[in-house]
Amino acid sequence: MTHQGLFSLANRVALVTGANTGLGQGIAIALAQAGADIVAVGRSNAAQTEDVVRSLGRKFYGVKADLERSTEAAAIVANAIELAGHVDILINNAGVIRRNDALTFTEEEWDSALNVNLKTPFFLAQACAQAMVRQSRPGKIINIASMLSFQGGIRTASYTASKSGLAGLTRLLANEWAAHRINVNAIAPGYFETNNTSALRADEGRNRDILARIPAGRWGLPADLAGAAIFLASDASDYVHGTILPVDGGWLAR
Repeated sequence: MTHQGLFSLANRVALVTGANTGLGQGIAIALAQAGADIVAVGRSNAAQTEDVVRSLGRKFYGVKADLERSTEAAAIVANAIELAGHVDILINNAGVIRRNDALTFTEEEWDSALNVNLKTPFFLAQACAQAMVRQSRPGKIINIASMLSFQGGIRTASYTASKSGLAGLTRLLANEWAAHRINVNAIAPGYFETNNTSALRADEGRNRDILARIPAGRWGLPADLAGAAIFLASDASDYVHGTILPVDGGWLAR
C-alpha cells in the first residue's frame, strides 16, 4: 500500500457526535476530505457540516439524539447502520463543561457532564464494537479527551473527572478489543477556539495567561485536529492501541 493509501478513508463510514460545530465539525469535514461518509449525531441540526461534506462528494446522514441519555446509544448505532450499512469509525466528540467551585458544585452539574462525556461514549463504543464484531469488520474508535485528562484544572470537577475517566476507558477498551481488530485511541485537544472556551477567551487575564503557556502562541483551530483524526481513523494507525495523542500547541511540554 502506498503512503497515500495508508491515510485513505474511502468506502468507510464515520459516526461523529457533536458534528454540528467546533471540533466535531472540523473532524467530520477532515474525515470526509479523506474519503469517509459521515453520520452526524446530536441534538442540533448539522446543516453547515452537511453542506461541506456533500460538496466533497461524500454521503451525509443526520441522526437526532440526546447524548445525555446513554440508553439511546444502541439505537443510534442501529440507526446509523440502517442508513449507511455499517460503521467503521466512531468519533466520541460531543461534550459539555460545567464551571463552579467544588464547594458548591451541584449533582445536576456533575451528572450532565459525566453522562455526555463518559457514560454515553462508553455505550456508543460498545454498540459500535458489537456491530463491528458481528459484521467481521475492523474498526477505529477515537475518543476526544482533554488537557484535563492529564491535569486537574479548576472549577471543572465533573469535566475533569469525565475526561480523566475517558482516558482510562480508552486504554481499557484498547486492551479488550485489539484482538478484534478494533483500535481504540484518543485525541487530547489543548486550548481550542470553541463554544466551550468562549468565556476563557473573553477573560483578558485568563486569555493572556493561557497564550503565554502555549509554545505555538495561539489557540488551536478545529482544522488543527485533521491530521491526528485521519491518522487514528486510517490504516496508518493499525498498530496503535490505547494512546492518548495530545494536539495542544506544546502546552504539556511547557
